[in-house]
Amino acid sequence: MTACHFSANIGTEIEDSVYGRRKQSMIRLEDISVKAVNGDSEIDILDNISVSFEEGKFYCITGPNGGGKTTFAKVIMGIIKPSSGKLYFNEKDITESDITERAKLGIGYAFQYPPKFKGLRVRDILKIAAGANGDMEHINRSLTNLGLNPEEYLDREIDGSLSGGEMKRIEIASVLLKQPNVIIFDEPEAGVDLWSFDELINVIKENHNKNGGITIVISHQERLLSTADEIVVICNGGVQKIGPAHKILPQIKSDICCKFRDVCRGDEDAECDR
Repeated sequence: MTACHFSANIGTEIEDSVYGRRKQSMIRLEDISVKAVNGDSEIDILDNISVSFEEGKFYCITGPNGGGKTTFAKVIMGIIKPSSGKLYFNEKDITESDITERAKLGIGYAFQYPPKFKGLRVRDILKIAAGANGDMEHINRSLTNLGLNPEEYLDREIDGSLSGGEMKRIEIASVLLKQPNVIIFDEPEAGVDLWSFDELINVIKENHNKNGGITIVISHQERLLSTADEIVVICNGGVQKIGPAHKILPQIKSDICCKFRDVCRGDEDAECDR
């Protein structure tokens, strides 16, 4: 079990930042749990999570590895079915809806490790994503914006000849071409070099500012976290903290950097020797 130490009152922070004085929620999770069998027992991957995402906001989800972030995102997309709880999209219960049905509703997902499709070209994937209204100029621009030359990539196959960073950018281009109302990016920085990552942040933010909806990014990168409207911290299968980035990010950095953490164990009543 991963240790998580936060001194603020979690319930109050969630109430103030998400449920109090909010807009209409496009995505709402209610008492969501995901359990997995471990030998003769069950373990909680997600444990009774209730949280809402408001239209027009840019969210970053962060937390330690193994804390449940990707499972949380896959529950929203319909890749993983919760053991209990409800999921609502524009107040419609979509708990039993599969990934195809959710995609039709306008929920998009960019995987941490994009799948490869031997025999399909980049051109084919992007044309499918763009749909009937997609023209080649639009498709070419989607690649150019992500630092890929269309002339070099359109006729390449989606296979092992592409690097992880190239696959990541092509998948993000395909997701953006669909123009979903809700976009989930699972660690978009994975396999992407430093220069490309800066460009990637710009593309994701520009798309959000242009199209609105909800953008949810799973990331550990401070440069991404600092651009969010709200940060959601997930650890040990639960939402440990949620709120505006300018409030949450300093607390995360303080928690990581505190060299006396092993002494106080994150107890808010303990005397701090920093």
